[in-house]
Formats: sequence, structure tokens, C-alpha cells
Amino acid sequence: MAYNNPRKIKRKVRNAYMISTVSIALVLFLLGAVGYLIVGALNASNRLKENVSVFVMLTDEITPECSASVKQKLTAMPTLKEVTFISKDVAADSFKAYLGHDFEDFLQTNPLPDAYEVKLEGHASDPQTLAALEKQLMTWEGVDEVVYQRNVMEQISSNINKFNLVLLFFGGALFVISLILLNNKIRVMIFSKRYIINTMKLVGATRWFIMRPFLGHSILQGVYAGLIAWIMLALMIMGLHEGLPEMQFISEQTPLLILFGSMMGGGILISLLFTAFAVRKFLRMRSGDIYLY
Repeated sequence: MAYNNPRKIKRKVRNAYMISTVSIALVLFLLGAVGYLIVGALNASNRLKENVSVFVMLTDEITPECSASVKQKLTAMPTLKEVTFISKDVAADSFKAYLGHDFEDFLQTNPLPDAYEVKLEGHASDPQTLAALEKQLMTWEGVDEVVYQRNVMEQISSNINKFNLVLLFFGGALFVISLILLNNKIRVMIFSKRYIINTMKLVGATRWFIMRPFLGHSILQGVYAGLIAWIMLALMIMGLHEGLPEMQFISEQTPLLILFGSMMGGGILISLLFTAFAVRKFLRMRSGDIYLY
């Protein structure tokens, strides 16, 4: 019986270590998935905003020199991604194709003006920036009107903000609940070694000497948890790209590298902090109280 007890204790400690490692990995995976979806939503929002056109309508009396000056000033603006000139004849042909009949025969004239079609950078397409841009453009000579889909831009911004708030709330709630559970699991794991900690204290070992091996194991645990979370998140990303190929979530490498690096760093930090707090608790405990814990 005395021979089996140490083996059972070691098995329980090993199982507790594995469970806490998997628990940390699940927390990191959930947070990584939430972060991935938020970044993907922001990228999708930027792509939608970049595809929305702003039309700078020119006056009928504008001279070619003034039109060229307007284009030059538009091209020099850092928030503009693309500037395309649309003559009144090209605009009329497009409108005829849309209506299905020749409106010029009925009106006996082409009422459409020359215009510049402008596409903005995604970060500059929010309603406030667009309103400021419209106000600025209307002060230019030769500009008659600025036309864009205000309702569409406002709806995109509103929906994306609501989606991100829901994800942040969901991720924050999961994070708090998971940290509480992880704290208990790691404390239980350290609790199984409280007699070793107490013995080392009695023989005069310093606090750092006692904590060092525990902290070393916690760093390894964080690395293992980060690797497991990496695999889970990579499988999720592959599944999303294969199941929804028409949805472009994150195509750039930099956000993914930051996300995966944060997951690994978070795993190490969580394991290290909780282990340090648990070990310090038993280091501060008096030898007579350790049997009553």
C-alpha cells in the first residue's frame, strides 16, 4: 500500500498539470478566436468602406484648367486612395444602360455634369471624416456638389461597432470566468506539493530558491498551452477559409503574427503569475497551519 500511494500521488499531480495546461490553452484559444473575429470584422469593414465611392460633381462652367487643379488637389490628399475622372458623356452612357432607354432624346440635353469618382482609405471613411471632407471640397472653385451614400456608411460603422462590442463583452466574460477557474486549478496543483515547500523552508532554503523550479515549470506550461492554442486556432482558421472561401477574414501576415505572439505571451504570463501567487501563499503559511489547509 505504501508503494502504491506515491505512484497515485504522482499520477494525480501529472493529471492536474495536464488539465491546467489544457485549460490555459482553451482560454488562449477562445481569446485568440475572439481577437481573430474582431480583426476580421474590422478588415471587412475597411474593405466595404474602400469600395464606397464619393462623387465630386463639377460645375457646368468649369474650365479645363480649373478641373485639372481640382484633380491635382484631390490626388495630393493623403486620405484618398483613388481618383478617377468621369466625363458627362461617360456618365450619360452609364445612366442610359441603367435606365434601359435614352433619356437624352426626351430631355434634348445631357444634364449630368463632369465629376471625379473618389475612393477613400478605409480609416478615413467614417461619417465624421466624410462630413469634414465634404465641407472642405465645397469650398473649392469649380466644385458644385459632393455626393456619397451617407446612410450606407453610417450603417456599416454602426453594425461593425455593435458586433465588436458584443464580441468584446463575450470575450471579457469568458476571460474573467476562465481566469478564476485557472487560478483554482493551479492552486490545487501547487497544493499537492505543499509538504515539499514546507520541508525546503525548514531546511533554510530561500524563497527564490524554492520558487525557481515552480516558475520554470510554469513557463514551460505556458509554452505548451500556447502551442496547443496555436494548433486549435490554426485549425479554426483553415476551417473558416475552406468552409467560407468567399469571406476574406485576415489575409495579411502581420495581424496573424501579432495574434499568435500575444497568445503565446499570454499563456506564459497567466501560468507564471498564478503559479507565483500560489507558491507565495504556501511560503507565507506557517508550518503548523499547512496541515490544516
